[in-house]
Amino acid sequence: MKFRKVLSVLATSTILAGALSGCTTSDKPASSETPSASAPASSAPGNSNAALEKLGLDANFKFKETRKIKVEVYDRGNPGGSKPENNVYTKYIKDGMLRDHNVDVTFVPVPRWTEGEAINNLLAGNQAPDISLTYSYPTIQTYANMGGVLDLGPLLKDNKDLLPNMWNYLTEANIYWDKDPSKGTLWAIESRLNNLNRTNTFVREDWLKKLNLQAPKTLSEFENMLKAFKDNASTLLGKDAAKMIPFSTSFDVGWRTDHLTAAYVPSNITDKDIYTHDFDDRRFLYPNYKEGIKTLNKWYNQGLVWKDFALYPAGDKTEDNLMKAGYVGAFMHNWDYPYRNGADSIQAGLQKLVGPDAAYIAVEPFANDTGVYKKFLSGPVDRKIFFPATNKEPIASLLYLDWISKLDNRVFLQFGEEGVTRQTLPDGSVKTIAATGEKIMNSPANIDYTITSNGLDLGDPAKTVKSIANGYAGIDAKYIEKANQITTHDGRVGKNANVGAIKAEDGQGQALKEKRDTLLNKAVVAPVDKFDAVYDAGMKDYLGSGGQAIIDERTAAWEKAFGKETKLK
Repeated sequence: MKFRKVLSVLATSTILAGALSGCTTSDKPASSETPSASAPASSAPGNSNAALEKLGLDANFKFKETRKIKVEVYDRGNPGGSKPENNVYTKYIKDGMLRDHNVDVTFVPVPRWTEGEAINNLLAGNQAPDISLTYSYPTIQTYANMGGVLDLGPLLKDNKDLLPNMWNYLTEANIYWDKDPSKGTLWAIESRLNNLNRTNTFVREDWLKKLNLQAPKTLSEFENMLKAFKDNASTLLGKDAAKMIPFSTSFDVGWRTDHLTAAYVPSNITDKDIYTHDFDDRRFLYPNYKEGIKTLNKWYNQGLVWKDFALYPAGDKTEDNLMKAGYVGAFMHNWDYPYRNGADSIQAGLQKLVGPDAAYIAVEPFANDTGVYKKFLSGPVDRKIFFPATNKEPIASLLYLDWISKLDNRVFLQFGEEGVTRQTLPDGSVKTIAATGEKIMNSPANIDYTITSNGLDLGDPAKTVKSIANGYAGIDAKYIEKANQITTHDGRVGKNANVGAIKAEDGQGQALKEKRDTLLNKAVVAPVDKFDAVYDAGMKDYLGSGGQAIIDERTAAWEKAFGKETKLK
């Protein structure tokens, strides 16, 4: 596979080295309908117009000749949503970038639920957007090793003064999170995860009341609750009793049973253990994980788990529709999943079909071996943003990341137009107004456009927390507050053990992901007496197909960097 080199681009990017100093921009309040403009760069002390001239920029960081860039955006295939590449919010961005920097932006949709495979194909065909993103760093590393990704290190260092919003928002921690400690290369920057909220366990609150049950606080109570749902299907569903699903999951068992499996991981797991085994982001290589899946296998064979869970691919809405129809008693998913999407949320659909008292509520039933409700949380990082080697406009691309990081622009994209999709309350927090028509957002808080940011952020922590609770149109705030409190309770935040590239991971991301999903799906539906054989055979195949080599190389890299130490500072 061959990739075009863009050494001239890297050479051009060094023109600003040492030439720009002390450049800042001031933030002006934006109207609710117009992207905020940057203050003139000429007002910044020490700015070198000669250096800007060489880059084709005027004193306001605006290109004298229009530049064109392509930006990746996820296509979630939302029913009733807008085209991800052409809507009210893309127009806001396109108009702002053209006005502020004279950069013409085109959005390139990539299927969200198969984004790893899709970005692989785009990179292989030299068709990846100038600004690309993925959750899979090994994918980036693979193509970087082939010369297919730009080293952002010199670009960011030499042009730092062009990018005050991005540097202030992401800080060096996120920008240099993936910097190779020995080579100094930087193939991607990490967007900022504002809220570490991950997953939650949800149960039908109205069913608990109807059966006079308390919200489960232990594994045995949760299991007994599922059995009660099944045994009382006629009471709960009447003529639809045969459609009862006590517990639902999906083909992505690793994500969708996270709280259950985390409870089986020993409390004394070390940072070293985590680093050497968490290249799989579902954490299924953690010690004792198998026991969590064995519990799920038991439930499946007892008829407590949706029997068809493995049949539907990513993005399919069958399971959501079963929840809205009122057939599902419990499930685990993204921390706010039943409350998302306003009038089209699962909670709204459920209440529309079943009644106003029908609702899902977050619960916390899975304690670990020390009685702690441990959750393994991400570090403050999210999507990885990178520039393919085919990017001919790295400066324009950097200015895009800076523009999208600007507070006023982020706030507009997160909430939309004042009086239309948002209302600013007297305390300064923001309440979401249910969007209709073209104002509907395809992703929560428009995270598919705020690519340097995932999660609400108003620049004020107190206002942000209040706004999170306010931010679900048609949903009683008590449900959001409960879910928000539980999802990070007793959480263990991920740390950055940056020991350099792990060559054994090259090209393995998608292949190992598929093997993991296949292993877990087969193990859950296996007869109880066949579970160990099925699980162990799948794990042997996974490890033999590259998993063990990654563990070994990660272990060696850790020991080279940290010696016998097992904890990160």
